[in-house]
This record gives sequence, structure tokens and C-alpha cells, in this order.
Amino acid sequence: MKTDFGTPPVGPPVFEIERILDQVRRYWGFDRLRPLQEDAIRAGLERRDSLTVLPTGGGKSLCYQVPPLLTDSTDVVVSPLISLMKDQVDGLRACGYPAVGIHSGLEPDERREAELFLASGECRLVFVSPERVLKNSFLTLAKSAPIRDFAIDEAHCISHWGHDFRPEYRQLALLKQHFPEAGLHAFTATATERVRQDIIAQLRLEEPAVHVGCFDRPNLVYRVVPSSRLRQQVESVVSRHQNEAVIIYCISRADTERMAQYLREQGVAAVHYHAGMAPDDRRATQEAFAREEVNVVVATVAFGMGIDRSNVRCVIHAAMPKSIEHYQQETGRAGRDGLEAECVLFYSPSATMRWRSLMERSAGEAEVSPEQVQAALELLDHMRRYCAPGVCRHRALSEYFGQEYDQDPCGNCDVCLGECAELEDGTVPAQMILSCVARVGQSFGAGHVSDVLRGTESERILGLGHDRLSTFGLMEKTPKTALTQMIYQLLDQSLLERSSGDYPVLRLNDASWEVLRGTREVQLMPSRRAKEKRVKTSKRETASWEGVDRKLFEDLRGLRSELASERQVPPYVVFGDASLRDMARLQPRSVEAFLSVHGVGEKKLRDYGELFLSQIAAYLGNSEDE
Repeated sequence: MKTDFGTPPVGPPVFEIERILDQVRRYWGFDRLRPLQEDAIRAGLERRDSLTVLPTGGGKSLCYQVPPLLTDSTDVVVSPLISLMKDQVDGLRACGYPAVGIHSGLEPDERREAELFLASGECRLVFVSPERVLKNSFLTLAKSAPIRDFAIDEAHCISHWGHDFRPEYRQLALLKQHFPEAGLHAFTATATERVRQDIIAQLRLEEPAVHVGCFDRPNLVYRVVPSSRLRQQVESVVSRHQNEAVIIYCISRADTERMAQYLREQGVAAVHYHAGMAPDDRRATQEAFAREEVNVVVATVAFGMGIDRSNVRCVIHAAMPKSIEHYQQETGRAGRDGLEAECVLFYSPSATMRWRSLMERSAGEAEVSPEQVQAALELLDHMRRYCAPGVCRHRALSEYFGQEYDQDPCGNCDVCLGECAELEDGTVPAQMILSCVARVGQSFGAGHVSDVLRGTESERILGLGHDRLSTFGLMEKTPKTALTQMIYQLLDQSLLERSSGDYPVLRLNDASWEVLRGTREVQLMPSRRAKEKRVKTSKRETASWEGVDRKLFEDLRGLRSELASERQVPPYVVFGDASLRDMARLQPRSVEAFLSVHGVGEKKLRDYGELFLSQIAAYLGNSEDE
């Protein structure tokens, strides 16, 4: 439907906030905008280049979805994954929004239909990949349609200094040559100041409006737990989220398969996902998760940007990710509906060494500059420091991205909830370890140093004469696993160094000598298996369920699943959990009351209102009879 705004004023048209909100209410059922959404929307309406950084769940998609509705034009969204395009198009169409995706997953007749729709001028958003948008065939098609602006989603992919760098994103600056009047708008969930400047430079944005939202996700509970009995620990967290969506991230493909197998043996319906699987198997797993046929997925980072399920209640990292940017993005898949969610990272100092080894090996196999390798190692070091106990997790993440945090305590992380294990004085064992490294000539790895300290009379140790060293057997009563963990903690705190290469050796540095001279104290995590502290319920989680009839909520979830199955769409496309909780809280009995429920727009009222009202009425009737 065309909207007549009368004779346009000189310069870009000015849209009243109420006109913007009318569209938001009509299509999405929201009665207000989140912070910075109005600013980003206005940049699109004014065709002013822009960069918008909003955390996952912060509503950045709405920023490029609203402008073409008000300008009666077509905008292009450059999106990196077919699955992500498909999910977004399905979700928009469910709201009555005219959108289409053009990608290699379409059948020939589907593609022709999509191209005709784009050429008709009735389409408001067309989703394409960065590889396709600059092809002559698409450029010709786009120039025949009323294309007004371009939105670059996941824009951090353009920067060498960020994460998930994709070379094809570097070509997107050419869009300015083909569409000199179009506005270019970059969107991402995670970007430091350095990455933001790189995005602006690489896309050649002209005097862009820069909108950086609050990186803090107050609905997420962050926990960093020392890894001891990893599989049992992961199972314990999963058990807290029965019948809820959980993503478990592992470093390697083999790790995902072993963890998923272990969980299945414990009665958890878990599946694995990694890039080594056949494409059809990956697609089937992803779609089963989106349709809520599967709730627990154990995956590598390959399971990522295409995940649009809004009600993920828990993200577990079975090992430390390689950067805070990755961690922010991966944990950002939890609680996208704004409801409470838990993020648990199981940390072992050995993960740092494992990532460092993988990075060095990858650099040797590919054409990667020394600067890129060093940048990756710096990101790893920031992640390692985040895992240390003592600092509020919400504060640490906010400050990493250059923002102040004024909630003290946050009441929503392991540190502020008082769940962390206390550090112990580890100066004496550290001196023993460092002394042994010196005695073996700084020429052996962690395993050999550990064996010497424990007094292992192996053929190699006897042959080298290391059984005659003063440090031989000095820590014979310390279990090997505990001793190895101490060594890794010293490496983690830069009190000890390790060489690169296939056979790394331990070496002392200036800090090592300070410890040996007794001028520096060392704090270590307890090597024994300390009794795990009880996990506390945050105030936010308690508040989010206030007034909600949980049995009615479950009944509405069942109806949602049936409707989603009939329509062959993911359940969250019908309604998100936030909408169902609002229904179970407000218990509407009329069309007018139902329209006031969070997330109910005009089309969803037409499509689902009568069905959900009937379910609510039946439930309330049964409750009264009881």
C-alpha cells in the first residue's frame, strides 16, 4: 500500500516519531523503540551513511527494516548466510512485511518469482549475499528496481582486526560506484573502536552517523567455572534447562561428537554440528533446532550467524573461545527475546595454549601476515584475562568495548553472586615449578617438568640425569593433572613463557625471577576439587516470571508448536516466548486485549488471534471448573 506524504520538503523528508511507531506497531506489535533505534532509522530515512553497533538482541534488524516502509522504496540487505536470509524473510513475511531473498538455495521458478517481485516495486527488502550483490546479473536487476539504500549486516566481517574476517566483504565499497546516490549502512553486534574505524574506512562511508549501543546484556547471567570434570559439569548445567534451548560450544569437531555422545548416554537428546558434516546433515540439524524438534546442540563456531532462534536459554562454552568478540557474539545467541538466559564458560588454562598452538599452525599453513597473527594473539590474551576471577563479568565486557559500567554489584554474574572459588597463595609451589624449569635448562616442555617434579623414574629422565636434580620428586604427592594445571596457570599469568613450534619448551622471564627471589607473590586457583558452590537465582530471572501462569504458558507453547508445524515455519515465527509469557500473564479475553500483548501486530492478530484466545479461554474455563 502506497503512503502519500504530500509534497516533499526541500532536502530529506522529516518523519515524525509517531509515523515510525505506527509501522512498528502495525508489523511487529511493539509500542516503543529501543535505545538508538530511532537514530539508526533516521539515518536510513535521510540516506546518510551510517555504522550501527548494537549487541545481539538489541534490535539492529529493525533499524534497516523500517525505513523502506516509510519511503515506499526497496532496500538491499547484504547478509552472509543463506540460512540467516531465509529465517529473516520467513519472520518478516509472517508479520505481513514484503521481503524476499535471492540466493543459490532457490529453485529456478522461485528465483524468477523473486526477481519479478523485486522488479515490481512492491518489495521493501531484498536479502542477498556479499558474493552475489556485485554480480552483473544482480546489479542489472537492482538498477531496474527502486533501490534506495544498502544495509551491510555482520559488517565486522570486513575488518582484519575483528573476527570472522571474510575477504568478499572488502569489495562492498564498490556499491558506491554503482549506486552513488544510495546510502550505505553497516550493522554489527560486536566491534571495538579499532574495528569500527576499519569498517568505516573499508566501506568508504562518507561522514557517517555512528551509533554505538550499550554492549551490556543485563538479561544474561555470566559464569566462568574452573574445568575439572568437564562432561559431568556440562551435563549439570544442561539439567538446569530441561525442555529449553541450549547451545554448547567446543573447540574441535571431535570434541563436539564426544560431548554429544556423552550427553545422549546420560539421557539428554543432544546432537552435534560442525563444518566437517555433510551439508545436508548440517542443514537438517540447524532446521531441527530452529523448529524446536531438538533443544541441545553441541557445536563448533560453525554453528553461528544463521541461528535466529530467539528463546535460547543457555549457551555453554566447554572451552575458552579465542576472543572476547567471539564470546560476545556466541553468548549473544542466548536470550535474544530479552528474557533471562545463562552463559557458562568452563575454563582451563590449557585452552590458552591450545588456541595459541592452533593459531601458529594456521599461520604457517596460510598466507597470514605477522601483524594478523599478533592481533589474534592479543585478542586471545584479552579473553584469558576475562576468565580470571575477581572482576564483575558485565563490567569486564563493557569496559573491553570501551564503555563504562555503573552497576556495582551487577547481581547477575558469578562474581557478584558470590559463586567464585577463592584464590589461594601459590607462591611456594610456583617457586618449585620455576626452579625446576631453570634446573632442566629451560629446554623441556610441561610434561617433562611435571615428571621431574613428581619423581618419575622414566628411561628418559634417568638417561638425562634429571633424577639427580634438586627438584626431582619435590612435588611427588601432587597429582599430575593438578601439577599440569599449576604450570598452565603460571603461563596464563605471564609468570612463565612457552616457545612456539611443534615441541614448545618452558622458559623463564623477568616475572619468573621475581617469584624465585621472593619479591612477587602468586595466587592460584585451588588444585583440589573444591566443593562447587550452589548456583543462585538472579533477581532478574525471578522478576521475568512474575505474574505468569506457567501451566498456561506451557499450553500456549504446545499450540505454537502445532501451528508452526502446520505452516512449516520455526515456532518463534508464530510468537516468541516473550509474547507467550505476556499472554500467560495478561490472560486476554478479547481481540482488543490480545492486541495489547507484546509482539502482536495486525497480521498476527488476523492469523492467530482467535486460536490463542480460544486456548486461553478454554484454560481459564477449566481452571474455574477445578
